[in-house]
Amino acid sequence: MAHIAALTAEFDDIVAATTDGNSDDEHDPEGSTLAFERARVSALLSQERAYLEEVERAEDRVADGTYGLCAACGTALPPERLAARPAARTCVQCPTPQGSDVKPAIRPRRP
Repeated sequence: MAHIAALTAEFDDIVAATTDGNSDDEHDPEGSTLAFERARVSALLSQERAYLEEVERAEDRVADGTYGLCAACGTALPPERLAARPAARTCVQCPTPQGSDVKPAIRPRRP
């Protein structure tokens, strides 16, 4: 959460710097630098928010007893997968597109 606050403050500072000065990035020697920094911080902020959402969803799965189960097939996720990606929702055999809203499977995978 502290990262999000720091990135938001940095983004706000960059936006304030661009509104106080020349808004013509093409002819302003600082314009391209400010535009780049604004895009960089915006991307980092977006990534932090997405990660925080993943963690919150993982907490929800802990609460409802589905943490550690593949959301697509219902099998238990290997401890190594959870160690590498604690917020993982699927096993390696069942990758899902980023941002998909997969509902947890109730039944285990058939042999």
